[in-house]
This record gives sequence, C-alpha cells and structure tokens, in this order.
Amino acid sequence: MMILDAPRPAVPRDPAWRGRLLALAVAIAVLWPLFGAAEFRPWLLWDARSLAATGAFLASFVPPRVDADFIRLVVRETWRTVAMATAGITLALVIAVPVALATTRVLSISGLAGRMAPLPFAVRQALRWLAIVLRSVPELVWALVFVRVVGLGPTAGVLAIALAYGGMLGKVYGEILESSEPHAAQTLLRNGSGRLQAFCYGLLPQCADELTSYTIYRWECAVRSSVVLGFVGAGGLGQLLDSSVKMLAGGEVATMLVAFVALVGCADLASGWLRRQMG
Repeated sequence: MMILDAPRPAVPRDPAWRGRLLALAVAIAVLWPLFGAAEFRPWLLWDARSLAATGAFLASFVPPRVDADFIRLVVRETWRTVAMATAGITLALVIAVPVALATTRVLSISGLAGRMAPLPFAVRQALRWLAIVLRSVPELVWALVFVRVVGLGPTAGVLAIALAYGGMLGKVYGEILESSEPHAAQTLLRNGSGRLQAFCYGLLPQCADELTSYTIYRWECAVRSSVVLGFVGAGGLGQLLDSSVKMLAGGEVATMLVAFVALVGCADLASGWLRRQMG
C-alpha cells in the first residue's frame, strides 16, 4: 500500500509583485525630481528656530478675542463672505449654462446628420476656448486684476469667482450632458423642438441630480475661496484675517479661525441637507 506525502502548505505570494515593484520605482523616479524642484523640505519644520517661531505664534492665540464689538465684526464679515460666494456662483451660472448648452454636441441641430455645419462648429469651439481661458486663470489672479479695476472690497471677489467658476461649471456641465443618453434629446430635435426644449425635456431629467450636486459642491468651494480672496483685498473674512495676521494679533486670528471652521461646517451641513432633499 502506497503512502502519499502530506500536501505542502501553500506559500503566500503576490503574483503581481514585479508589476507593483516596477510601478513604485517609476513613481519614485518621477516624483523625486518634482519634490526637488518644489524645494519640499519637511524636516525644516523640526528645526529649533522653526519650532520656536511656531510655539510663539500659537501662544499668541491664547486667549482669543471675544469682546462683543469684535464678535459683531467677525459675524458681519463672515456673512459678507457667504454673500460673496453665493453672488459669485450665481453669476457663474449665468456664464456656465449658456456655454454648456451651446457646446454640447448632443443638442446641436446641425450635428444630427453627423457632421456639424461650419458656423455652429466655429461657435462651439470659440465658447470651449472661452471656458478654458476663464478656468485657466485662478480666482486669486482674477481678484488681483479686479482689485486694480474696481478697488478694494467684495465686488472684486464676486467677479473673480464668477469668471473662474463660470469656466469650471461650463466645462463640467457640458461633460455631464455629453455623457447622458442622447436618444430622447435627438428625437425632440428631429421633430422640430429647439435646443432649449431638448435640454429641458430630453437631458435635464437624466442629469438634474448630478448637475445640482456639482453646483452645490462648487458653492462650498466658493465659500472657502472667498476667504482666500480677502487676502488680496477682496473683502470678507479673509481681508479681516489678513489685517490681524499683519498686526500679529493672535487672539483675533484664533477667533476668526474658529469662525472660518464653523462657516465651512455650516456650508457642509447645508449642502448635505440640499442633497437629501434632492434624493
């Protein structure tokens, strides 16, 4: 009678280890010179002088300033920041919606036959490039330009958000519409409907949730951007924060940082509530 050898235990082994190792080596080879070009030196954070400066700065936060006059000022500038973001997004929609509708090939009447007519194609490309230009320039740069044109204050921030976010929203709206099922919209166009009717009854029912969700997300981003824009004179909480930092008023900075965290938290809660209502 033959005695069979006991089966040997399987040795755990990753069959794709060579590919993973190669990918890691390529990532290191690509990222290492990029970190060098960016002069990324995190060890400087642990330098004795850096730690001393950090400790002195954080110590100045205590106690935060909480007198009634200053709290009223912070609340007023926080509300102005929200107003800047909301007004900027509203103006951005005025730019983005027409750009998205005009650049969406699914809504092109001349494109139903396959090849778009020369004039609609030229208009479509011109608007696509307009959206590229608007979103290529950061809102901070737009704010610097408008501060020079209209002066210090929230108007510069509103216009900066409107242009930068108008380009972003127009591009993403167009991509969302292009990725939808085109049959209903094209059927409406072939039966004599206009571009706006095809959008409202053919594409919007499919894309409403995604369009609304992205718009709410961009509004959250605009709230945060509004604070940053204040550092170049565009008003709101950021401009007040910039003044306090320059005066080394750590107690004021601490109070405003708490207000900023609360503002972003409230924006997140508001956007979550709106998404639940849509669902």
